[in-house]
Amino acid sequence: MTREGVPPAETSASVPPSAPGSAPGSAPGPAQGAAAAPGPASGPGAAPHSLPGRGVPAAPTATYRLQLQPEFPFAAAERAVPYLAGLGVSHLHLSPVLTSVPGSRHGYDVTDHGTVREELGGEPGLRQLAATAHGHGLGLVVDVVPNHMAVPEDLRLNQPLWQTLRDGPSSPCARWFDIDWEAGGGRVLLPVLGERLHEALPLLRVEDGVLRYGTRVLPLREGTAHLPMDRLCEAQHYRLAWWRLARTELNYRRFFTISDLIAVRVEDPDVFAATHHKLLQLLREGVVDGLRVDHPDGLADPGDHLRRLHAATGGRWTVVEKILSDGEALPRDWPVAGTTGYDALRHLDGLFTDPAGHEQLAVLHRRFTGVPDDRGGRWAETRRRAAHRVVVHDLAAEAERLTRAAARACAASDDLSLRDHAPWALRAALRELLVRLPVYRPYTGAGRPPGAGDAVLLERAAEGAHAAFRVPEEAEAVDAVRKLALGLVDGSADAREFPARFAQLSSALRAKSVEDMAFYRYTPLLSACEVGCEPDRPALGPDDFHACCARLQRDWPASSTALSTHDTKRSGDARAALALLTECPEEWAALLGTAEPPGAAEPAGTREPAGAEPAGTAGVSGAAGTSAAPGIPGTPGAAGSPGAAEAPRGQGAGPRAPDRHTAWTYWQTALALGVFPPPPDRLVPVLLKSVREAGLRTTWTEPDAAYEKAVARYAEEAPHGPGADALRTLADALAPHLRANVLGAALLHLTMPGVPDLYQGTEHVRRTLVDPDNRAPVAFPAADGDGAPGTAGGPGAVPERTALDAEKEALTVTALRLRARHPELFSVAGSYRPLRPQGENARHCVAFVRSGAVLTAVTRLSLRLAARGGWGSTRLTLPDGVWQDALAPHDAPRALRGDQALDSLFARAPVALLVRTGD
Repeated sequence: MTREGVPPAETSASVPPSAPGSAPGSAPGPAQGAAAAPGPASGPGAAPHSLPGRGVPAAPTATYRLQLQPEFPFAAAERAVPYLAGLGVSHLHLSPVLTSVPGSRHGYDVTDHGTVREELGGEPGLRQLAATAHGHGLGLVVDVVPNHMAVPEDLRLNQPLWQTLRDGPSSPCARWFDIDWEAGGGRVLLPVLGERLHEALPLLRVEDGVLRYGTRVLPLREGTAHLPMDRLCEAQHYRLAWWRLARTELNYRRFFTISDLIAVRVEDPDVFAATHHKLLQLLREGVVDGLRVDHPDGLADPGDHLRRLHAATGGRWTVVEKILSDGEALPRDWPVAGTTGYDALRHLDGLFTDPAGHEQLAVLHRRFTGVPDDRGGRWAETRRRAAHRVVVHDLAAEAERLTRAAARACAASDDLSLRDHAPWALRAALRELLVRLPVYRPYTGAGRPPGAGDAVLLERAAEGAHAAFRVPEEAEAVDAVRKLALGLVDGSADAREFPARFAQLSSALRAKSVEDMAFYRYTPLLSACEVGCEPDRPALGPDDFHACCARLQRDWPASSTALSTHDTKRSGDARAALALLTECPEEWAALLGTAEPPGAAEPAGTREPAGAEPAGTAGVSGAAGTSAAPGIPGTPGAAGSPGAAEAPRGQGAGPRAPDRHTAWTYWQTALALGVFPPPPDRLVPVLLKSVREAGLRTTWTEPDAAYEKAVARYAEEAPHGPGADALRTLADALAPHLRANVLGAALLHLTMPGVPDLYQGTEHVRRTLVDPDNRAPVAFPAADGDGAPGTAGGPGAVPERTALDAEKEALTVTALRLRARHPELFSVAGSYRPLRPQGENARHCVAFVRSGAVLTAVTRLSLRLAARGGWGSTRLTLPDGVWQDALAPHDAPRALRGDQALDSLFARAPVALLVRTGD
């Protein structure tokens, strides 16, 4: 599908003659004095902490993400600086640096916004890292977490929350947190008990003026320490409760469904000032140079927050972790450089995915697994059912809070059309609207007209929601909720707050139902189940990619772009291996036939009745159908179809998967990892996470121990069965084409519009899986060539570098140093122009020119190309001038001009990076 957008006119620029790929005379650094972003906001929304007037640093030329943790603190990052500066990046991109829960491997569970995390080296360690980085020409970009704070076991670590729980709604800190005090009768539900309260009472004790429960430490309301334990618990401003009550009774907003992360009301100017004071100080003092904003869609008003942040930072380079759905655009009034790059990832991956082959995989997936349409058979039905499940079950407390607000807002409104809607109808209308939104959230608010796009989205969702009601008059509740969500209802506080709360719930629902459930149910191609991607339509052509690049260059030229992040479910190189399956679906089917012969595993089972909607929606929406699985015994719905975890094995049979959905997932995951035989220590955790997130047979909170044991046993035994040998044979056969995918995606990423963000270790081939597999520390070579502290044998690490590792590193260094020497070619002032190959196999080449001076050309779908006999007469016409191959060995330089046969251009490698050196 080709998207709108015409590439801007090409400008003429030449790269000064130099030795492409050679190390610059000095390490690159962030340029100063670039044109500043739009001026700071003024008025009531402006932050008090504005930076003094001085030149705003230019956007990075490239960033390098490091996952800080106790095993990789600031000192380890500092030791890696000389190596990273030598790569050619301009900035280090650090995971959160503020104080978080002790031992945290990620830092997103912040406990104190006013201090830098001591486990990483504290503020002195961060300042030392910054000094060393700046001394090597590198800036620092830091991850900011504005949406939530941790609810730590020792609540003293989070002083604002400690004071709120101790002193109740009258506490000055109570405004920090999004708590529905009325719903809790003036108390906050704390679902931290491993049993019901009466069973926990003997385990509670008062010591040194605090309440202790195991390792948990809780505050005591003044004057209550002497009370008997049952009365003491009742006297607190919080209600201790069994952890299972969180799903339905929680009265504070949380991050998604994680009760240990409480939402922060950063929309309050005082809360913003308190939570950003330290980071703004570090920016003012030149320690930090840019920001990445985590999960802006969880905020009440992302645009307002970003304008306040822009004013407070003086327009520093800032990107936001906004996940754009298909066809969605980043709001133009957000004063940011762009996104963190998942939109670019989708277009990069799509280029190396064959549409016809993907459709064949989807058909094979339905037949092999036997899954019903709404539980993995077809994407739309699967996504809708997952959304129903999450909004009814996992986010029940949040949905109920919004239902109560809707009922109160309708009752208080002067608009009589909002009256006489039963609570059940409002609840159903809310659910049916939410599950039909095709984006993470709308950006509406009370007191301002809704944007045209948001109005259309909600109108279309309302049309489907109406149809879910059996009685047309009761369906009018949908119109009431739609008006509230659009901010069209005046009057009460509930009406004013409803648009933000609706949007916040929408974003949580989208993340949990799509990323954390449907992606694990609909699995024809695991590489397509990635943040920001469309699993049923993963393939994109050159025209789609060029249109994306044209939009980036025109609208967001300093936006981040990414192939791998700490949140991707599989690294870019792992996805590159999986994408090859769309070019050889027949070989994949043959492998499954060897690994899982007929009868070796049951079709996928489920606890949910086939075709039924999740509990709580009966009588509102209809049932989804099921897909046939011809030739596969035990199709869901047949007798005995759920699949037995301890099913008997035939004599001489290989390892038995507990169900075919798990078998499919296992073999694709093993191919993605690319380690033979597949290591159980890495496959077992990933496979268990997959089946728990899918929620078809087991979940995190309702585990099926026998089933999970069977899953783990299968992952341990499969490497010794016939499938493992077949998988390695397939991987060996695909190796030349994996090379094309890995190098092609890397070169496109490094030279397309935007600021490439490299995830740690990905300058080499790095095939990692979902966290925590992808977050382990990596080993960096020190200046003397010795290994810096890290985990040399960790996930994705290669003990001995392969030829492809060396090739990818050389490509990465060449492209990064080229960007560093000539940032103007890739910046706002540069340009992007697609090149169109000519010939019978033109679709297998993607090529473009940056600012008339740097040319990128890569091979795509190389296996299909080989099946067609190669490039044939396909040619690419180079723009005027003499072009030098920057990737050619120094002892074999190539100077090119004019018309080039692609079999000659790609004779040495499946990619080419050309630099214009003269007329």
